[in-house]
Amino acid sequence: MQSIVELSIVMPCLNEAETLARCIEKARTGIERAGVRGEIIVADNGSTDGSQEIAQKLGARVVPVSAKGYGSALRGGIEAAAGLWIIMGDADDSYDFSNITGFVQKLREGFDLVMGCRMPRGGGTIMPGAMPWKNRWLGNPVLSTIGRLFFKCPAQDFHCGLRGFTKAAYKKMELKTTGMEFASEMVIKSTFKSLRITEVPITLHKDGRSRPPHLKPWRDGWRHLRFMLIYSPRWLFLVPGLVLGVMGTILGVILSFKGQFAVGGLTLDVGTLAVASMTTIIGVQLVAFGFFTKVFAIAEGLLPEDPKFSGVFKVFTLEKGIVFGLLVLLGGVALLGNALLVWKTAGYGVLNYADNLRRLIPAVTLVVLGVQVIFSSFFMSVLGLKTASRKPPELPSESGS
Repeated sequence: MQSIVELSIVMPCLNEAETLARCIEKARTGIERAGVRGEIIVADNGSTDGSQEIAQKLGARVVPVSAKGYGSALRGGIEAAAGLWIIMGDADDSYDFSNITGFVQKLREGFDLVMGCRMPRGGGTIMPGAMPWKNRWLGNPVLSTIGRLFFKCPAQDFHCGLRGFTKAAYKKMELKTTGMEFASEMVIKSTFKSLRITEVPITLHKDGRSRPPHLKPWRDGWRHLRFMLIYSPRWLFLVPGLVLGVMGTILGVILSFKGQFAVGGLTLDVGTLAVASMTTIIGVQLVAFGFFTKVFAIAEGLLPEDPKFSGVFKVFTLEKGIVFGLLVLLGGVALLGNALLVWKTAGYGVLNYADNLRRLIPAVTLVVLGVQVIFSSFFMSVLGLKTASRKPPELPSESGS
C-alpha cells in the first residue's frame, strides 16, 4: 500500500535553471528535517532554459501548466499535489525550503493557512539586497496595512510568497485569479471563509538569478491594490461616499440658510455651494455603487453573505426607497417652484445672481438626488433577483419581504 503523502512543496517555475536545483535540494532537506512524507512539485509555466530536465533529474515531479501567469502555475501545481498539506514558494532561492519545520508544526496544530513573515515587525529577517527599498518601506507596509484594515487579516506580511496551507482549505478558498493577485486572493478568501490563519517568521535571501525578476513592483503593486479594493466595496465606495455625502450636505445646508460667511481668510459663497452640491451628489452615487457591488458580489458568490448587510434590506424595501426618493424629488420641485415665484414677482427680469443661485442650486440638487434614489431602488431590486442559481441575501422586493 502506497504511503500517504503528507506534504507537497510546490514551486512555480519560468526559466529558473540558475536556482532551481538549489531550491529542490533544500526542499528535500526541509522535508527530512520536518519528518514528513513529502513530494516536490515544479509547476512549469513554459520554461525554455532546461528547467524541466533539471527538476526531473533531481527527482521532482514536473507539472506542465500551459496557462500563463503566476497564479495559473501555482493553481496547476497545487491541484496536482498529493499532499494533505502544501507549502508554496518561489524557485529563485530567495526562500529557504530547508527551514520549513515551523510551517509543518503550525499545520499539525490545525491552522488552515500559515503565512511566512519576512518583515522585522513580525520577527522576520530581510538579508541585505533581498528586497528593493520601495517594496520594503512602501509597497509591502502599505498593502499589508490595507489588507489588515479591509479584511481583518492578522498577517503582518500580506504578500509573502512562502506560505503553507491544507489541501482542504485550498478547496474552500475557490481561487480564480491567474496572475500575481493570486497571493492576495488566497489571504482574502481565507478571511472570508473564517479559516485559521497564523504566521511564522522567515528569512528572505537575495535571489540567485542573474536576470531581472518577473515581478514588476509598481505594476504588480497596483494589481494587488486594485484587487483588494474590488473585494472591499465598503472601502472602495461606501466609506468615501458617506464622507463626501455628509460633508457636502452639511456645507450645503449652512450656505443655503446662512448665506455668505468667512472661515479664516476664506469667503464661502455660492461657488462653494455649487461644489458642496456636487460633493453630495457624488457621495450618494458612491454609496449606491457600494450597495450595488455588495449585492451582486454576494449573489454571485464572490463575497460571503453578511447578516448585517442583509438586515438593511429588511428595513429598506423597494417601496420605501421609492417613497423616500419621491419626497426628496418633490422637495426639489417645491424649491424650484419657489424660485420661479420669486422670478415672477420680479417681473421675470434680472435677479440678484448670488441670491438666485442660492435658491436654484439646492433645488436642482434635491431633484437629482430624488431621481437617483428612485431608480437606484429599482436597480437594487433587480440585483436582488436570484442569479446563477445562487440564493442572494434578502433584498428589496415589491412585497417588501
